[in-house]
Amino acid sequence: MRKKVAVLGATGSIGKSALDVLRNAGNRFEPVLFSAHTQGEELVKLKHEFPYAITALTSEAPECGGQPPPAGIDFFGIEGFLDALSGAGAEIAVNGISGAAGLLPSLAVLCTGCDLALANKETIVMAGPLAFDLAAEKDARIIPVDSEHSAIFRLIEAHGKDAVSEIILTASGGPFKDYSAQMLAQVTPEQALAHPTWNMGRKISIDSATMANKGLEFIEAAGLFGLPPEKIKVVIHPQSIVHSMIRLKDGAVYAQMSNPDMRLPIHDALSWPNVEYSPFGTLDFDCLTLNFEKCDFEKFPMLDLAFKALAGGNLLPAVYNAANEAAVEAFLKGRIGFLEIPRIVGYVIGADWEQQPLTIETVLERDRDARRLAETLIKDSGRLRC
Repeated sequence: MRKKVAVLGATGSIGKSALDVLRNAGNRFEPVLFSAHTQGEELVKLKHEFPYAITALTSEAPECGGQPPPAGIDFFGIEGFLDALSGAGAEIAVNGISGAAGLLPSLAVLCTGCDLALANKETIVMAGPLAFDLAAEKDARIIPVDSEHSAIFRLIEAHGKDAVSEIILTASGGPFKDYSAQMLAQVTPEQALAHPTWNMGRKISIDSATMANKGLEFIEAAGLFGLPPEKIKVVIHPQSIVHSMIRLKDGAVYAQMSNPDMRLPIHDALSWPNVEYSPFGTLDFDCLTLNFEKCDFEKFPMLDLAFKALAGGNLLPAVYNAANEAAVEAFLKGRIGFLEIPRIVGYVIGADWEQQPLTIETVLERDRDARRLAETLIKDSGRLRC
């Protein structure tokens, strides 16, 4: 029997990779739902390709003058998306939505009892305990799709969590690994979007350039695998062949290696708990060189700020994420410089945040407040250079 699959954010980078997996999987998977926020035309094309799948556009329906909505879109708006999700009968959903916008869809998936193939790292960064509590209540599983966390997930499955003494996350270093501080001050959005290894969306490409992406993955790894922060290390690996490693208590290190292709971890998540044939990620060892380098925390402070956010209380990671999203958007619009992204995030997480219980309401409140503070700093960014 084919596994029923939903793809959230189907028109984005992760969503398109998931679609390639579905197209190459023969009869193993049955697409039952595709969602997008604004790319209605792309959803209509998917409806033509997969006519039995439900389509949901999470933005509200355009004014139709009393006429039916455009053919090919079955549901509009957030309420329509929730209705589509509850009626699709998916067994597993890939959440490829970028940023904090993916949090509530992740929780909605888990509410249905559906397994969650999670590429949206903000779900765990912002509200990991809430997501895992809901998964346990609904007998659903959270299966990581980020290449690093997918690697760790499979390695821990193979060796057992009790045998692990340390997680080692790999980072490509982004396009500016060898830049001086003076060169970084002149970086443009166009330069930052040109990642040397991965083909990603705009926001994640900037996060890779600042190392914020690895900071979010550090927080996510702590939430996913339950290790203390001091047991999670980050190492620069420019080739992006080793996707992450674990060190066992006997000192031995085990790595997951493949070509950098997001279709492989997506395929693995959809196939879990089985290991099935995949045409993606196969390595050629005839011409393979691997390098590892120490992170430069002074030149790329977003990683150090992530460590501080994780140590600062259960709501501070949401603050870190919100401030970074606001700063990245401002950088892409030319409102601030590249080096002002970590300055703004540092100011925001260093503010006096009152400790509160972790609930979905407090998470969303912190997200809003952090964005407001970040916007104030963005408007006054000249002061941050002093």
